[in-house]
Amino acid sequence: QVQLLESGGGLVQAGGSLRLSCTASGRTFSTYRMAWFRQAPAKEREFVAAIRWTDYYTNYADSVKGRFTISRDNAKNTVYLQMNSLKPEDTAVYLCAADKLGLSIYSTSGYDYWGQGTQVTVSS
Repeated sequence: QVQLLESGGGLVQAGGSLRLSCTASGRTFSTYRMAWFRQAPAKEREFVAAIRWTDYYTNYADSVKGRFTISRDNAKNTVYLQMNSLKPEDTAVYLCAADKLGLSIYSTSGYDYWGQGTQVTVSS
């Protein structure tokens, strides 16, 4: 089992920045990839960014490319999401996810463990 704990959400004005953190505990050696998803009210959960544990390879949703950066700190078992130039449409609960097998990057079904989420609200 892998436990994931997110932090760093909050309220920010449009154009501002936030950095989210996700700390993993438990059987973290079994992790192949970690990712951030987000879910706005009455909307489907959507992929934001992912980072492969072995070689740091990253993937981003088109909507956040150039504004968000995913990174990790192995020593702390922590993944970060630096969010710049935030827009009101980025408002959502942001969830951290861990994938053991590497079968799917963009689908929620490809991830085995999930955190509880952290709220990000961007005001206009």
